[in-house]
Amino acid sequence: MRAFRDDMGRPFMTIAACRNQSWFVCASFVLWFLLLCVYHSQFMVGKNLIALLGNHNPGIAVNVTKDSGSVDSVSLPKEITESSSTKLRDEGHHINVVFNDQSGDFNLRTKDVFGIQEHGIENFGQHSVSKKELEPYDHNDQARDLIENEAQSDKNLVEAVDPEKYIDQRIKSNSDSCLGKYIYVHDIPSKFYKDLLQKCGSLSNWTNMCDFASNSGLGPHLPNFERVYSNTGWFSTNQFLLEVIFHNRMKQYNCLTKDSSQASAIFVPYYAGLDVARYLWGSNMSMRDSGSLEIVKWLREKPEWNKMWGRDHFMVAGRITWDFRRWTDTDSEWGNKLMLLPESKNMTMLTIESSPWNSNDFAIPYPTYFHPSKDNEVFQWQNRMRRQRRRILFSFAGGPRPNLQSSIRNEIIDQCRTARRKCKLLECTSGPDKCHKPVFVMKMFQGSVFCLQPPGDSLTRRSIFDSILAGCIPVFFHPGSAYVQYLWHLRRDYTKYSVFIPAFDIKNGRVSIDSILQRIPRQKVVEMREGVIKLIPKVIYADPSSRLETLEDAFDIVVKGVLERVDTIRRDMREGKNTSFDYAEKVSWKYNLFGTVEEHEWDPFFERGKM
Repeated sequence: MRAFRDDMGRPFMTIAACRNQSWFVCASFVLWFLLLCVYHSQFMVGKNLIALLGNHNPGIAVNVTKDSGSVDSVSLPKEITESSSTKLRDEGHHINVVFNDQSGDFNLRTKDVFGIQEHGIENFGQHSVSKKELEPYDHNDQARDLIENEAQSDKNLVEAVDPEKYIDQRIKSNSDSCLGKYIYVHDIPSKFYKDLLQKCGSLSNWTNMCDFASNSGLGPHLPNFERVYSNTGWFSTNQFLLEVIFHNRMKQYNCLTKDSSQASAIFVPYYAGLDVARYLWGSNMSMRDSGSLEIVKWLREKPEWNKMWGRDHFMVAGRITWDFRRWTDTDSEWGNKLMLLPESKNMTMLTIESSPWNSNDFAIPYPTYFHPSKDNEVFQWQNRMRRQRRRILFSFAGGPRPNLQSSIRNEIIDQCRTARRKCKLLECTSGPDKCHKPVFVMKMFQGSVFCLQPPGDSLTRRSIFDSILAGCIPVFFHPGSAYVQYLWHLRRDYTKYSVFIPAFDIKNGRVSIDSILQRIPRQKVVEMREGVIKLIPKVIYADPSSRLETLEDAFDIVVKGVLERVDTIRRDMREGKNTSFDYAEKVSWKYNLFGTVEEHEWDPFFERGKM
């Protein structure tokens, strides 16, 4: 090719030379670009390749968290593969990997190395993992050798990856999670529980209990034609089916054991309330007592009884305590004598209403109509009750008690009628009986700010828990209706969720319910309603066919209370004490609530014969 020259005789650059120089510049640019890409993606390639391209070593910090809670920090090379991570995961270790570029240009932190599902958490045993998995690697054999080499230089990591040691730790950890919580369920003869349900038609003289016994004791599903309930979790539940509901919940308890020597408490699944209900009307005392006498005889003959003479046993009786406290052996007196038997006095007896004057029975909530199967069902219902419009100042569902001289029902009804539109009355004696139809009761309570809860045939009533479920602030007239009863479930500071008006003031006509309730500041009302709504999870029994995840329902709280009480008794026996409950039974309400037996302003309410 010919070279061209300028006026000074210097040769011009040829076309070929220009072309060669352009290719050289482009190639240089591409090479540097590739080097830059490799530099910034060094965590996606092997360490050997990076060593060839440049001497740059990223730091990889791996935190291995053992079940015991200790954390070991070691540095592992990049070639740790997915199979290695899987090995640590399967052995139960929570691995936190931190990629730290020592040049300071790159810092990537991952929560975990395994993966996650809904809401960023997926449980593998007790371990949480991150949503994004590391990319899989192919160098499995090399990675395994590297882990072993690093483990030899770090004693803690050797323990972390030792399968035999980890299995032992895992077994111990599982045992510890139920330590002090194991419950053994007596395998009692079927006639004390299962056979009673098979004869459901004879359980009540007034009601066919067969429908109510369905769905594990929850009863039939409630239709929601009027949109009073939420779409799921609502049942037509009979208030006397608590024994069945509780027993079915117990079958799902996490810490059941078949080894009675391991148990912290022992459950007796005797359906005492259903048994005695068959004979409460028109039967002699022998028939009423037969089941109770047989079950305690059966218990006495079991080796589990001799361990603490029944003080670690507990039983649920789904009726009020007065159905089991017959003081004389006469056919005309009400109930049987289950609660008065020496064996029962040693056990923890759980009833829907306890005796303020006796120390061996404890009140737990009446069943309501709501039995959720998911936490979200509870949260949604609580939020709905917060938004509910309440146009009625106060309401009352019930009827008079003309045969009870001390009853204030008549005065309550008169004051409600006098208040006119401020009060709504759902009478249970005249016209169609709407009091036993959930849709009418719940609809009225949801539209009311306050719900009146006077004593009826006894101190407590199911309506208390229906009103709490509806977000309606209960108004009590006797401390024995709730405050001294449901100590495990209701707040000790009763002013945070209820109003108390002494029954004596109502009986003597000294106070107006309307005036008292209207004087309560609006902000105080809002705070009390929120206090009521927060109680909802604590007073409902979840659906036995499922299990709540984060919330504790009434069943969970009962079990915790029983275990704590039995633990206290066991400790006292170990120390040679007779009992921690060494006080006169007639003031047991005072000791249980206040921890003292000193004089109290409520003493007049608990004089014998006063409601």
